[in-house]
Amino acid sequence: MDSARYIALIDELCLRPFPAEHGPSDTGAAGPGWHLAELAGSHGLRGGDPAGRAVAVEQCEKERDALHEHMASRWGEGDVLNLQTVLLRTDREAIPEPWASLSARARVAYLWAARGTGRWIAVAVADRDEADEVQLLAVVTRADPP
Repeated sequence: MDSARYIALIDELCLRPFPAEHGPSDTGAAGPGWHLAELAGSHGLRGGDPAGRAVAVEQCEKERDALHEHMASRWGEGDVLNLQTVLLRTDREAIPEPWASLSARARVAYLWAARGTGRWIAVAVADRDEADEVQLLAVVTRADPP
């Protein structure tokens, strides 16, 4: 676990300009109005052993919770965003990025307004797709949560 490194990256993303186009970035992916950083994750679990996957999910959740504690000490407790609800809404309405993509990958996100930046920060564990790697994600965006 390296919460200090994760927080430094999130701080940097709160100041980094947003790209004009959607695409990969040095931290994961980015687009107009958002950055997504892959902070940590499993390697080689794609379509693999369910027991190994469960261990990876548990590890990423521990890292997310540790990060939540550090972020809460800085910006307050924050909110919990139920991404399952957001995912269900994508069938009926246009959900902006990065929220639509995040809801397809994760079930819940911790959420803070980064004071003085006009940006939102979300931290989530991407574990929804059992055929994909498990990842600890951070999103920095100017799009209000849905």
